[in-house]
Amino acid sequence: MEQLEHAEAEQAPPGYHDEKDAVLKRLRRIEGQVRGLQRLVEEDQYCIDVLTQVAATTKGLQAVAMQLLEKHLDHCVREAMVAGGDTAEEKVAEASRAIARLLRT
Repeated sequence: MEQLEHAEAEQAPPGYHDEKDAVLKRLRRIEGQVRGLQRLVEEDQYCIDVLTQVAATTKGLQAVAMQLLEKHLDHCVREAMVAGGDTAEEKVAEASRAIARLLRT
């Protein structure tokens, strides 16, 4: 996992803070899906059935990633843009790198 790049990121609540419970609920659901995948493999279930569940789990993770990205842009990047200067440029570059990582997956 990539380390936080800025000390202020540790001090201020993250952009998703107001939706933290919803994010955690989605992640717990995904955790259950992964356990279900393990069970399917342990039980030697049909490959296509396992792949279908892998796709559903992947979609769930992608939805969480999009939610976090949207909150980051709306909160962290927006605040940096208002502040201007190097902070704004750094946050935009950081967001661009995060988007690139998501697209590579």
